[in-house]
Amino acid sequence: MSNTKHAQGVIQTVSGQVAEVLFIKGFPVIHEMLEDTEKRVLLQVFAASGENTYYCLILDGRTHLSRGLEVVATGETLSLPVGQQVLGRVMDIFGHELDGGKKLDHSIIKPVYGPAPKYHDIASKKEIWETGIKSIDFFAPLVKGGKIGLFGGAGVGKTILLTELLHNLLTLQKTTSKKNTDNKRVSVFAGVGERVREGHELFHELKAKNVLEHVALIYGPMGESASMRFLTALAAVSVAEHFRDAEGFDVLFLMDNVFRFAQAGSELSTLTKTIPSEDGYQPTLTSEMAAFHERLTSTKKNVVSAIEAIYVPSDDLLDQGVQSIYPYLDSIITLSRDVYQEGIFPAIDLLHSSSSMISPENVGEEHYDALIAAQSILKKAAGLERMVALVGENELSAENKTVYRRARMLKNYMSQPFAVVEAQTGRKGEYVELKDTVADVQGIVRGDFDEIKPVDMYMIGTLRGKHG
Repeated sequence: MSNTKHAQGVIQTVSGQVAEVLFIKGFPVIHEMLEDTEKRVLLQVFAASGENTYYCLILDGRTHLSRGLEVVATGETLSLPVGQQVLGRVMDIFGHELDGGKKLDHSIIKPVYGPAPKYHDIASKKEIWETGIKSIDFFAPLVKGGKIGLFGGAGVGKTILLTELLHNLLTLQKTTSKKNTDNKRVSVFAGVGERVREGHELFHELKAKNVLEHVALIYGPMGESASMRFLTALAAVSVAEHFRDAEGFDVLFLMDNVFRFAQAGSELSTLTKTIPSEDGYQPTLTSEMAAFHERLTSTKKNVVSAIEAIYVPSDDLLDQGVQSIYPYLDSIITLSRDVYQEGIFPAIDLLHSSSSMISPENVGEEHYDALIAAQSILKKAAGLERMVALVGENELSAENKTVYRRARMLKNYMSQPFAVVEAQTGRKGEYVELKDTVADVQGIVRGDFDEIKPVDMYMIGTLRGKHG
């Protein structure tokens, strides 16, 4: 039997952020931490590379590494501080404070790696969670206790949309929590592989909106090593699990960006000389995605709702790193560069966004019928686009003119000013209730607002009261 407490090894090679260690006494277990005698170097066992050798992630002290350096297994795995002390704070995977605040208490810690909930503990009840964003609530409603993915290429507004969702849901929570003190909710934000500037802006935005005290932020930005970025996602999941299981909170989990988690795993796979699979990704991609998503599950006691931003490389939705995420999502939001170039914000592709909640039983007859009618108009208008580009809108038949015009009205109506960018746009953010969105769409598809110019529906809240 392995004696992990006294397993000792010697560093054989160092490649990037991975060291290969030959164990001369005992064997470590996967994910176990290794240190040198002076505790200047911290490694994590990642995978076996031979009979007595293991690939290890370099987490700290890379400049102190050299061939022949002796390391010893600690018998522990990577853990970080959890609990209400991390609310309102920014930290990394070690629990180091990144916000200049007081030192976090490491007496309450949780391992970064952990099991998913048992099958009989998982909750199956689903209900809609309104976000106040028209296009999402109407075309791809968020499932309370489910997962929603925001797919899009570079620069189409994923981070802003994610931030607006966080703002709306936490602001709504803050106003309702005064009425119902038993309804405890917190949010955990994982910043994986994104810009430090964006993380800094989010921190100050939450602080300005007085909701920072309800949010724990764990950052592993793009400047960090692949191992740090990979572990940041798992560390944030551990924080969310603690709030769900030990503290009794409903958790809103947000991550920007899940693709960077897959990409970090691919980089580590390359460094450990693993033969790649589809699209050059690691062969363990699907199991890593499963391990990550299945831990973010609602139990019969408390709910975890996840909102994930997913970068789409080269706008290719068929990329294997992107495809590996789809099976775990209840709602899919696709952001389109074409819609973005039309000046519509949020740049959501209405026909390629959907939700498992779309049925008369879940959303109600009125919402469902209005959605089917709106999708029919948008699909017909998409078929007319080429004709309009060639001969102009005036050459369409009267019926097609009406369809094309109402489709433009729907697209413009689904644009919306966001509260988190008020300072940049000069437009006051709008929160629109779902019942108002459904009523407005019903009016548009019936022709109640045909006298209104489509441009007048751009960047508004509701039509009721403004246009009769």
